[in-house]
Amino acid sequence: MMEIGAFTFADVAVGEGVGPAQRIPELLEEIALADEVGLDVFGLGEHHRAGFAAPAPAVILAAAAARTSRIRLTSAVTVLGSDDPVRVFEQFTALDLVSRGRAEIMAGRGALPDSFRLFGHDMADYDALFDEKLRLLLTLREPEPVTFSGQFRPPLDNELVLPRPVQDRLPVWIGVGGSPNSVVRAASLGLPMALGTVGGTAGHFAPMAELYREATEHYGRPPQPLGVTLHGFVADTSQKAADIYFPADAALFNMIGAERGVPPLTPAAMAAKNGPGSMYAVGSPGQVIEKLLHQHEVLGHQRTMLQLAVGPVSHLDAMRAIELLGTEVAPVVRAEVARRESVEAVR
Repeated sequence: MMEIGAFTFADVAVGEGVGPAQRIPELLEEIALADEVGLDVFGLGEHHRAGFAAPAPAVILAAAAARTSRIRLTSAVTVLGSDDPVRVFEQFTALDLVSRGRAEIMAGRGALPDSFRLFGHDMADYDALFDEKLRLLLTLREPEPVTFSGQFRPPLDNELVLPRPVQDRLPVWIGVGGSPNSVVRAASLGLPMALGTVGGTAGHFAPMAELYREATEHYGRPPQPLGVTLHGFVADTSQKAADIYFPADAALFNMIGAERGVPPLTPAAMAAKNGPGSMYAVGSPGQVIEKLLHQHEVLGHQRTMLQLAVGPVSHLDAMRAIELLGTEVAPVVRAEVARRESVEAVR
């Protein structure tokens, strides 16, 4: 089985252009369309800086839940090390209640320091914060009262966090950016994992997928879904997809890269990331189908999420990309993956 979805960080303009008051209603329309055209999951990632409008994904996803009926709604990611696991559990329980059981948490360590600075955490504790809070979050999912003592938050003494979600246990995925230790942690805890990519080839990430499966078996955990997130865009023609996506993608990378002294990238440089076998999927429906199936052949994953709306990609272009992804790409990819799995099952 292959799930197909989309995710975004609710990109907005820095200066003149589309601001949060316009972007959030547009985003709700995009999630509603994703639901209508049959996508399986929509993710919203948090950033705490200029250029992004979703520092509180659960609030926006709850608004989307009221406009949708089927699609699963997830963070992508929740920066758990700088958050409070009790509050995260409460927020996503609320989302689960509004959506009638469609909430998921994708927990990650985060790629930027902003939330750690805002909430008073030391980046020197980056991994220890995440590890302690993840283990508490997982404990909070259980139906029994929790007693907890740790280094980074006040203790809990026989506390049951209420209300409880619709789902017996809130799904928690681990978002991993490329650290083998993070892969092993996800596997050892028996959690589904989303492998985040911003370039490279499927072959480059194959060892991570294999490590995840081997570690899951090593720790005696049942197999869990593996997801991948990637930059991608679908338009009616390959040229239109390139014309829309690569300048926007370059603008996004250059905004982040300027803070780190990275030389500006050109749209042509970004287009070069879309080569054969790569973890970019930008093109016509047929080209994106071919790319997603190649990635599945190499990685053997069960969920693919495309970051369609990056930088200044317009709402109308994002809506058309969602429509094409849901109506033309996803049905073909799902059917071919199912065929491959049925062939494999009889061997």
